[in-house]
Amino acid sequence: MPDHPARVRGAASGSGPEVALLKIALIRQRYNPYGGAERFVERAMAALVAQNVEMTLLARDWLGAAELAGEVRMIRCDPFYIGRVWRDWGFARSVCAALKTNTFDLVQSHERIACCDVYRAGDGVHRQWLANRSRAAGLLERLALALNPYHLYTKAAEKRLFESPSLRAVICNSNMVKEEVRRHFGLAESKLHVIYNGVDLAAFNPALRGEWRARKRAELGISDSAAVFLFVGSGFARKGVPQLLRAMTGVRGAHLVVVGEDRELALMQRAAADMKLADRVHFTGGQDDVKPWYGMADCFVLPTLYDPFPNAALEAMASGLPLITTMQCGAAEFVESGVEGYICRDALDVVELARCLNLAAAPGQAARMGAAARRRVELYGLDAMAVRLTELYVHLIETKCHG
Repeated sequence: MPDHPARVRGAASGSGPEVALLKIALIRQRYNPYGGAERFVERAMAALVAQNVEMTLLARDWLGAAELAGEVRMIRCDPFYIGRVWRDWGFARSVCAALKTNTFDLVQSHERIACCDVYRAGDGVHRQWLANRSRAAGLLERLALALNPYHLYTKAAEKRLFESPSLRAVICNSNMVKEEVRRHFGLAESKLHVIYNGVDLAAFNPALRGEWRARKRAELGISDSAAVFLFVGSGFARKGVPQLLRAMTGVRGAHLVVVGEDRELALMQRAAADMKLADRVHFTGGQDDVKPWYGMADCFVLPTLYDPFPNAALEAMASGLPLITTMQCGAAEFVESGVEGYICRDALDVVELARCLNLAAAPGQAARMGAAARRRVELYGLDAMAVRLTELYVHLIETKCHG
């Protein structure tokens, strides 16, 4: 990481152009301690602050901001609401009003809000998610999805955002998302920038295995020789937990650990029991620290219906775990089947998922692929992400100044 502040040329003054620190505003509505998007925002802010970028966060509240206290300014935008549509609409209005009374070099939104310069499409394209979700739904559920007021509002907000004249750049966290934005909204190639998520390569590393493997396995009654698959995340239906449970019935002797909080947790526990998997599938609920779970596992599994690029996949690979995922996941761009893990072409194909699980459970296979997975992500540390973000910001500001 460069040891100089991130700067941009300003208007000419005196004998030459002034040089000013970058002032960036980030927009994210809410904080979920188990949410990957929120962890990304926190890590991005910390990495940019380390480059002396002046950061301001616009949010309803941000419980995780304590460690950045004094380094990140916060503007609270928390109007009253009832229901999800009013919540998102009211927050967007409040944010746009706040931006009119403050000055920033760039405004980057992580929400579908039209008054931003840069949009980070970390949640992907809502239309695409609905299309993927509908494939796994029955007739009545598909009808409910099509008529749901929140989905209708979100699609309209997404359209306003991508058609906004204020929008100068879209940061996509995978090529998958880039192609979806281009296909659905026709944005010019010059506006679409792929910047992969960054991961803390020091915190998430293969040494976690030696520190946590024996201890965590003993807590769950799992032998050292058993193959252990790990799932980390919320949103069980979207991320494929139902399919994963069914696939586990075809993998003899292996265990599955599901880390995450979800409203369907009890339902999934009952489903596992009904499938005679209660002694091999372990639900931990939400965990403040997921590193021990990466340390105890052999392979990370995310059979998602749709995920632009989950932080958990990067964390797992950095921790030396191979990744099994689907073509509907941006993290598949980091995997060659049989090298860093396995890719299932169809998230709904339980037979193919079971085949991939059995391949990964073969003796020595997970260790070999896990080492390759770590090598694959070593270029994607937080510092590298911050450098790429700052380069984009400087380019956009200088283009604006000379436009």
